[in-house]
Amino acid sequence: MEFKQRTLMQIADMICGNFPEEKSFFQYRSSSRLTEFFYDCDTDFAHDGSTRNIWVADTLKSILAEPHPNAQTPPTAFGRVIRTLMDQGNALNESAQRPGALAMLTTALTREGFEPFYADDKQCYLRHIATNIIATQPNPHRPFSTTELKRREQLTAYLTAASEDDLIEEVLLPLFRQMGFHRVTAAGHKDKALEYGKDVWMKFTLPTQHVLYFGIQAKRGKLDASGVTKGDNANMAEIYNQVLMMLGHEIFDPETSKRALVDHAFIVAGGDITKQARNWLGGKLDASKRSQIMFMDREDILNLFIVTSLPLPAGALPKLTSDMDDDLPF
Repeated sequence: MEFKQRTLMQIADMICGNFPEEKSFFQYRSSSRLTEFFYDCDTDFAHDGSTRNIWVADTLKSILAEPHPNAQTPPTAFGRVIRTLMDQGNALNESAQRPGALAMLTTALTREGFEPFYADDKQCYLRHIATNIIATQPNPHRPFSTTELKRREQLTAYLTAASEDDLIEEVLLPLFRQMGFHRVTAAGHKDKALEYGKDVWMKFTLPTQHVLYFGIQAKRGKLDASGVTKGDNANMAEIYNQVLMMLGHEIFDPETSKRALVDHAFIVAGGDITKQARNWLGGKLDASKRSQIMFMDREDILNLFIVTSLPLPAGALPKLTSDMDDDLPF
């Protein structure tokens, strides 16, 4: 990945703190502090005594030349550089939210098609502007902040009451789009037309430019291995037939005007997927089909939705009650 030299020099000046002290939003870093900065970014770069901003720009160029998944995702080391640079504890001449520093960094990175932003964990991440993909993907298994836990509780309550269509349209479609899948399409779920066992189909482009097709079979409640479907609980035998249809029927990709088989299938539950249900399905499928199946339950959905900083569905947001009107003096 290559950035323009102008962009590299602008970011280098921010890292060096090459601004008048009384107006700067970035701390001044001497030679030893620059070495310390890049050590904090988990790299081995040490300043060699040359002109500071030129050396930093060359270092950033080396970091950007490292392997990376695709054109929308810079190397992970570059993401660590941005997070270290924008650490809220290093705020200077402004509030901890660092609006001035964020504006300067945004001006530089927009030229390259990226946008920095603070997530709920108060860390700075990059978003690819054209695709809205979070380039430096947050870890869904990290501890959550108080704010994130509150959003997680709201989303949990929403999933408990949501219909299958709500789960698909309001949660799964924006989530998979955010994670880099494209052509994410709901396959006639509302009218049950031409589903062939899949509620959603989508595709993902590998770094080699090969394309994989995915299908999603979504259920709003719990998936278990009981003999019959009870209430919101879905029986895995029902899912078994739908998965076989999903893997056996082609989808039409309008971008290529060709039909293609689904390479992998996601079974997604708004509740839990029991271990017995997973084992039962694994025992029914042959080895080739078994390797094509992936599971996501409520915990996976919640964690991924929160760390990708997606806005909550409208139904998950607190509602203003009419009781407030009673307190008005007119």
